[in-house]
Amino acid sequence: MRLEPSPSPTLADRFEQLRIDLGIEVQFPADALAEAEAAAARVAAELAAPPGDVLDARDVALVTIDPPGSMDLDQAVHIERDGSGFRVRYAIADVAQAVTPGGALDRVTRERGTTVYGPATRLPLHPPVLSEGVLSLLPDVDRFAYLWDVRLDERGEQVDAQVRRAVVRSRARLSYAGAQAAIDDGSATDVLLLLREVGVLRLDRERDRGGVSLDVPEQQAVVDGAGVHLEFREVLPVEAWNAQISLLTGMAAARMMVAAGVGILRTLPPADPRDLERLRRAAVALGIEWPASLAYADLLDRLDARTPAHAAFMNEATSLFRGADYRVLDAEAGHPLPADPADAQHAAIAARYAHVTAPLRRLVDRYGLEVCAAVSAGEPVPAWVREGLAGLPEIMSSTGQRAAAFERGCVDAVEAAVLRGREGEVFDGVVVDTNGSRGRGTVMIAEPAVRAKVSSPGADLELGSRVRVRLAHAEVGDGKVGFELAEEPAAAGGGVTRAR
Repeated sequence: MRLEPSPSPTLADRFEQLRIDLGIEVQFPADALAEAEAAAARVAAELAAPPGDVLDARDVALVTIDPPGSMDLDQAVHIERDGSGFRVRYAIADVAQAVTPGGALDRVTRERGTTVYGPATRLPLHPPVLSEGVLSLLPDVDRFAYLWDVRLDERGEQVDAQVRRAVVRSRARLSYAGAQAAIDDGSATDVLLLLREVGVLRLDRERDRGGVSLDVPEQQAVVDGAGVHLEFREVLPVEAWNAQISLLTGMAAARMMVAAGVGILRTLPPADPRDLERLRRAAVALGIEWPASLAYADLLDRLDARTPAHAAFMNEATSLFRGADYRVLDAEAGHPLPADPADAQHAAIAARYAHVTAPLRRLVDRYGLEVCAAVSAGEPVPAWVREGLAGLPEIMSSTGQRAAAFERGCVDAVEAAVLRGREGEVFDGVVVDTNGSRGRGTVMIAEPAVRAKVSSPGADLELGSRVRVRLAHAEVGDGKVGFELAEEPAAAGGGVTRAR
């Protein structure tokens, strides 16, 4: 189901009202823009004659892998064999090169915290002259970067890791779909083939640690030449392999920070045993066999999100780990190292972890990268970094919640716009959440690709069951959509399976 070629004013108004309500700014202040322009010119001049202490790594055949059309490219990767193991080099955009501590641009990025995304909308953390220009790891141009050099053994375990400032030159800008197609049809370069090999090994090591990765289909509101529509996008294998390189780097960064006693970790507490028991009950209700001897991570390997019951279970599993936060490390400032080695871990990764791979889009990464570069070089961590660490957890929490609310609100509005005028129609769906209350839940519909509340007064909704639901209301103004259970049984083969 598609709308007219451009969003209706009502839909556009809803997006704008969401932005205003959440306090998200579109324009950068004039002083921050002027500072960004000056920084872009300065960085460009320095690239023409790089400082002598910066590594020249332009011979490394790095590539970027991102969604199509992306211009704010944070990471570029190169992998080669290293004896029986592997050498992973991962270039990360050097944002600190352009941001003066205490300046106007520093101030506004601390206010924004993160890039915010919506349908055909991107409200960047940094002005585009930087994030899409001189700092972005675009192909065939020289760029400053933090170049991570990570050695792995034959099992994909980290042996050594270093990072230093470098000048790099990416060879190609690849999309996920293009990279996956090349791997599948045999035309992939060695870097992509090794990305698959290392990615699979790292996923194996993740399972060994007790970590988990959920490849739940992503609901997206897409604006293209044909209009605005919704889809459930399948996560491609290459995305999981690429994500493992980012996780590897974040884990290496956390080790550096812990060893030095200064930095900022991304944390997630272990799942509450009561939530794990709830998930086991959900498995029973969905007919999913989960022996007591089978680890949660191993169970996930047996699931296929194209199966409605499995999709419902994976949706439930996303709520298993809650309470993500940041933990500052700096004993001199009253933030000591955790006494228990198991403390301050990221439970889903099952290891200590730090955000250091997306500095163009996330504020905290700029600080983490500066810590690691200093530690790796045996130099003191810059004073501005240590002074700024304490405030980062609150900044990232509040701005992250704001970004998530905007993104979810935009999708809700598109759902309502897609369904507007179809009140009374009946759709095939799958119950993916029972919301802990009798007669109420969440249903996933394949066409259009909608997730919304459903009510069934006087009857229980069964998790994972195929249902027929009737659209009760769709209001673009507040982004609310609601269904009610219809009497007709669901059609065979209907439901979420048609979304893929």
